Amino acid sequence: MAKPTQAHMTQSWSKNSSDNYKDLRKRQMEYYMGAKLIEVGIDPKSTIMRWSVETKGDRETWTCSTYWGESKDNLLKEEGNK
Repeated sequence: MAKPTQAHMTQSWSKNSSDNYKDLRKRQMEYYMGAKLIEVGIDPKSTIMRWSVETKGDRETWTCSTYWGESKDNLLKEEGNK
Protein backbone atom coordinates (compact mmCIF):
# COMPACT_ATOMS: atom_id res chain seq x y z
CA MET A 1 0.00 0.00 0.00
CA ALA A 2 1.37 3.40 -0.98
CA LYS A 3 2.07 5.94 1.72
CA PRO A 4 0.00 9.14 1.64
CA THR A 5 1.73 12.29 0.41
CA GLN A 6 -0.92 14.86 1.33
CA ALA A 7 -3.22 15.78 4.20
CA HIS A 8 -6.25 18.06 4.46
CA MET A 9 -8.06 19.71 7.34
CA THR A 10 -11.33 21.63 7.06
CA GLN A 11 -13.15 23.94 9.44
CA SER A 12 -15.99 26.38 8.95
CA TRP A 13 -17.17 29.51 10.70
CA SER A 14 -19.39 32.50 10.09
CA LYS A 15 -18.14 34.72 7.30
CA ASN A 16 -19.06 37.65 9.56
CA SER A 17 -16.45 36.59 12.14
CA SER A 18 -13.73 39.13 12.83
CA ASP A 19 -10.45 38.96 10.93
CA ASN A 20 -8.65 38.37 14.24
CA TYR A 21 -10.84 35.32 14.93
CA LYS A 22 -10.24 33.93 11.43
CA ASP A 23 -6.48 34.47 11.72
CA LEU A 24 -6.42 32.74 15.10
CA ARG A 25 -8.37 29.74 13.79
CA LYS A 26 -6.12 29.44 10.73
CA ARG A 27 -2.98 29.57 12.90
CA GLN A 28 -4.50 26.87 15.13
CA MET A 29 -5.16 24.70 12.08
CA GLU A 30 -1.56 25.19 10.86
CA TYR A 31 -0.22 24.25 14.30
CA TYR A 32 -2.41 21.15 14.53
CA MET A 33 -1.49 20.10 10.99
CA GLY A 34 2.22 20.44 11.82
CA ALA A 35 1.80 18.40 15.00
CA LYS A 36 -0.03 15.64 13.13
CA LEU A 37 2.68 15.55 10.44
CA ILE A 38 5.37 15.17 13.10
CA GLU A 39 3.29 12.44 14.73
CA VAL A 40 3.35 10.39 11.51
CA GLY A 41 7.04 11.07 10.80
CA ILE A 42 6.83 13.90 8.25
CA ASP A 43 8.99 17.01 8.73
CA PRO A 44 6.57 19.96 8.41
CA LYS A 45 9.39 22.11 7.01
CA SER A 46 9.65 19.77 4.01
CA THR A 47 6.00 20.29 3.07
CA ILE A 48 4.09 23.00 1.27
CA MET A 49 0.75 24.28 2.46
CA ARG A 50 -2.12 25.68 0.44
CA TRP A 51 -5.40 27.21 1.61
CA SER A 52 -8.78 27.21 -0.07
CA VAL A 53 -12.04 28.79 1.01
CA GLU A 54 -15.60 28.06 -0.01
CA THR A 55 -18.50 30.32 0.94
CA LYS A 56 -22.05 29.03 1.27
CA GLY A 57 -24.62 31.40 2.65
CA ASP A 58 -23.23 32.97 5.80
CA ARG A 59 -20.56 30.24 6.34
CA GLU A 60 -16.96 30.06 5.17
CA THR A 61 -15.29 26.69 4.95
CA TRP A 62 -11.49 26.86 5.04
CA THR A 63 -9.36 23.91 3.99
CA CYS A 64 -5.69 23.61 4.85
CA SER A 65 -3.93 21.23 2.44
CA THR A 66 -0.38 20.03 3.01
CA TYR A 67 1.72 18.25 0.39
CA TRP A 68 5.03 16.41 0.50
CA GLY A 69 6.92 13.92 -1.65
CA GLU A 70 5.31 13.07 -4.97
CA SER A 71 2.22 15.21 -4.35
CA LYS A 72 4.40 18.23 -3.59
CA ASP A 73 6.42 17.71 -6.77
CA ASN A 74 3.25 17.34 -8.88
CA LEU A 75 1.65 20.44 -7.35
CA LEU A 76 4.74 22.56 -7.97
CA LYS A 77 4.90 21.38 -11.59
CA GLU A 78 1.18 22.16 -12.05
CA GLU A 79 1.57 25.64 -10.53
CA GLY A 80 4.64 26.27 -12.69
CA ASN A 81 2.62 25.58 -15.84
CA LYS A 82 0.04 28.27 -15.06
